Amino acid sequence: MLNNTYRIFTAAAALAVASLSLQSCHHAEVAEQKDDKFQVTDSLLNSLLIDTVKEASALSEITLTGSIAPDENKMAKIFPLVSGVASNVHIQLGDVVSKGQTLATLKSAEVAGFARDYASAEADIRSTKRNLQSTQDLYKSGLASQKDVEQAQADYQKAVAEGTRAGTVVGINRSNGQGYELKAPISGYVVDKNLTNNMQVRTDDNQPLFTIADLSDVYVLVNIYESDISSVQVGDPVSITTLSYPDKVFTGKIDKIYDMLDPDNKVMRARVKIANPGNMLKPEMFANVKIKAKSGTNLPAINTRSIVFDNDKNYVVVVDGKAKVHIQPIEVAKKVEDVAYISKGLQPGQRVVASRQVYLYESLKD
Repeated sequence: MLNNTYRIFTAAAALAVASLSLQSCHHAEVAEQKDDKFQVTDSLLNSLLIDTVKEASALSEITLTGSIAPDENKMAKIFPLVSGVASNVHIQLGDVVSKGQTLATLKSAEVAGFARDYASAEADIRSTKRNLQSTQDLYKSGLASQKDVEQAQADYQKAVAEGTRAGTVVGINRSNGQGYELKAPISGYVVDKNLTNNMQVRTDDNQPLFTIADLSDVYVLVNIYESDISSVQVGDPVSITTLSYPDKVFTGKIDKIYDMLDPDNKVMRARVKIANPGNMLKPEMFANVKIKAKSGTNLPAINTRSIVFDNDKNYVVVVDGKAKVHIQPIEVAKKVEDVAYISKGLQPGQRVVASRQVYLYESLKD
């Protein structure tokens, strides 16, 4: 009987020890799990890039086409001031010319007449000046009247005025020993040419002989379809690419909208002035145009770098306060370049993690 009682007591003690041991192991595992749970510390949060959600007018990106055109304020059309026959036409379409450079010469009878008139006017000035001096001397000697002096002075003034006119005409119609010189009024590219050697030129021609354009700045004429007219406004930012330079992006803003439709292709034109470094862009080049137009809706906006995409959904890591963050699902209304406009899940003024957000997301979602 005593042996049985001792055995029962020994078994109970063993069970109690085992139970305490199991409980101790369980508490140790729970403590270990709690210790292993990810926590955001102040030092970690301070090392991260934090963005503030902004309220912005949502942009819509419209893709259109256009063409390069010279700036009309930096373009010169050269018409003939005299009739004649062209010679020494060495300038070709696309050539670069400098201001004052001779483009061609015209053999013209009119220019010869201008030179004759100028020479005659110079001779009249000399003659009337001598006559005025002689009359003044006679007047001092009492051999001429005041009226004679006044008449001689009037003749001299008329001769001077005619000489000035003739000199101006000769200056405008510059000539050398070979004939009338057509000179470039500005520096730039020859973008139009309607003159060849031995061509007869008349002053009533309605086509310019040469057109020169300074291409340091150019226009992009954008074709706006009727469905997009209400979305495009003056001041909208524009990015432009061309077939010739697909990796080069030119930027500018719409500075003019022509409020009329082209009757042929039913589009309205908008104009963008852009810098043209190295004269890369040439007139009539085809252009792809992207316009960032305002949609009229104000939505919270964040940088796309803050977004985590997982299982076909978008998330951000929101900072609640000091060392407190949580995962927030969001809905993206649209993206324009590196800006995402949020239709649901965020409010302006909230703060989101913009660096190592994928690491935080993976650590927090478990």
